[in-house]
Amino acid sequence: MVAAVCGVVLLAGCSSTPEKATKVDGVERTTAGAAAISISPRNAATGVAPDKGVVVRSADGTLDDVKVSYQGQEIPGEFSPDRTAWKASDPLAPSAEYTVTATARNPDGKVSTETSTFKTLKPAKNLQIIDITPMPGEKVGVGMPVIVKFNRTVTDKKAVERMLVVKTTKASRGAWFWTVMNGVQTAIFRPPNGKYWPANTKIAFAAKLKGVRSGKGIYGIRNYKQIWKIGDAHYIVASAKTHRLRVYKNKKLITSWPISMGSGGDVWPDGIDHQVTTSGYHLTMAHSKLERMRPPGKKKGDPGWYDEKVPWATRISASGEYIHQNMDDPSCLGNRNCSHGCVRSPADKAKWFMNWSYRGDIVKITGTSRPLAWNNGWGFYQLSWKAWVKGSALKRVVSTRV
Repeated sequence: MVAAVCGVVLLAGCSSTPEKATKVDGVERTTAGAAAISISPRNAATGVAPDKGVVVRSADGTLDDVKVSYQGQEIPGEFSPDRTAWKASDPLAPSAEYTVTATARNPDGKVSTETSTFKTLKPAKNLQIIDITPMPGEKVGVGMPVIVKFNRTVTDKKAVERMLVVKTTKASRGAWFWTVMNGVQTAIFRPPNGKYWPANTKIAFAAKLKGVRSGKGIYGIRNYKQIWKIGDAHYIVASAKTHRLRVYKNKKLITSWPISMGSGGDVWPDGIDHQVTTSGYHLTMAHSKLERMRPPGKKKGDPGWYDEKVPWATRISASGEYIHQNMDDPSCLGNRNCSHGCVRSPADKAKWFMNWSYRGDIVKITGTSRPLAWNNGWGFYQLSWKAWVKGSALKRVVSTRV
C-alpha cells in the first residue's frame, strides 16, 4: 500500500519518497529510492546447470556495469538496448564458482550494487573433443574437411552444432554432417560439391563447448580452437580407360603421366571386386615414403595374398588405395590395369606427387565399375550437397567469411 500511495504522490509532483516496493522477476523488493537489481542464479545457489547462464535485470533504473568472474577471468555478456537487462554470452563452466557484481542507477542518479556468488553442478559425464583434423598450422588442400571427433555420443546435436564455428579469410560456405566413424561420434564440415575452399585462405575453427549440455547429465568442460591454411588449388584426374593421370594447379595443367589401376578378379562374399579401383571424388589422406601393403581381409597363404613395401605412397581411401610407385611390370603403365586396386605410377612421378600434394587435395578417378563409398576414407564429396545438408542437426548452410 505504501508504494501505491507514493506512486500517486509522485504523479502529483512529490520530489522524494522514503521507500518504495518494486517487483523484479516476481520478487518484491524494498529500496530507498534505488534501482532494484535481480541476479540469476541467486546468491549461495549450488548445483546450477551450466546452460542456465547468468541474467541480471534492473527495475526503475538502468544497469551501469555487470561483471561475472570465474578463476580470475571475466566472462562476456550483452546489455539489452535499454540497459535494463544483461545476459552472459556463453554457458557457464561445470564444477565452478562464479561471482556476479552488478551496478544500477535510478533516474535520479542514485547508484545501487548487488552481488551473487554461486556454484555450478558437477556433471555426471563430460563431453570432450578427442581429435580435430587438420592439424594446427597445417597447409591442406581445397577439399579438406573439418573433422571433429568426440569422446562420447552427442544426444543434443543441435546444441553442440550451434557452438561449432568455422571462419575463413575469404568468402566461402559449408555445412556440418553428423556420423559415426570407426565407432566414434564425429561432426564433419565441408564446402559444397565442386565449390571447395578458396585457395590460399586461412581457416579458424572454434568449439565453444564449455557448459553446453549434450545429453542427460553430460556437459562440455572446455573450449577448443585451431587454425590452419588452405594452399594452392590442386586437382587430380585419373582415368582407368585412358590409363593416364593429369595434375592441375590453380586450374592449370602442370603435368601428367601414365598409370595402371586395379585389374580386378578378387570378388568377396559381399559381391564387390576389391581389386577394382574405386571411381569418384577421393581426397589425399596421408603420405608415406615406404608403405607396407597387404590385402585387407586376407592372411598369409590365402589366394591373392601379398606383402610388399611400396615407396612413395599417397593414401586416397580407407580401403587401401594409394597413388604409389609401380613395383611390377612397367609395360602396364599407360596401357592396361595391373594393380591390386591402387594407382601405380612411375617412380619419379610418385615421389614428386607425394612431396608436392597436400592432405585434402581432390583426386577424381573415372572409368571403373566400383564407386567410392562416401564413408570410405574422406569420400565425403560422393554425397550430394542436398544430402550433406540434411546430415546437419540444424539443417543449415553457414557462411564462413570472417
